[in-house]
Amino acid sequence: MKIINADTFFKRFKGLMGKKEFEGGLLFTNLKDSSIHTLFMRFEIDVYFIDKNKIIYDKVTLKPWKFYNPKKQAEYILETKKNKLKLKIGDCLDFI
Repeated sequence: MKIINADTFFKRFKGLMGKKEFEGGLLFTNLKDSSIHTLFMRFEIDVYFIDKNKIIYDKVTLKPWKFYNPKKQAEYILETKKNKLKLKIGDCLDFI
C-alpha cells in the first residue's frame, strides 16, 4: 500500500478532502495539533494516533463531517480507508 507523507501545512490541510476514492494511506507528520476532521470527505476512514516511539495509542473510525480530538498529542497520524489495515492499539509501526 502506498503511504503519502503529509509533511507540510498544505498537504495536512487538504488531506483526503474531496477525494471520491483512496486506496493508500496518508501519514501526517510535523504536527502542532492532533485534532482532526472529516469535513468534505466522501467515505469513512480509520485514523491511527501514533506516539514518538511509533506505537499506536488511539484509533478511531470516522464518518464524513465529524471531528475528533485525542486525549494526548500525537507525533504521527495515519489515515486510511475504513478497514484497509488491521492495526490495533499497542501495535508498533516501522517507517522512516
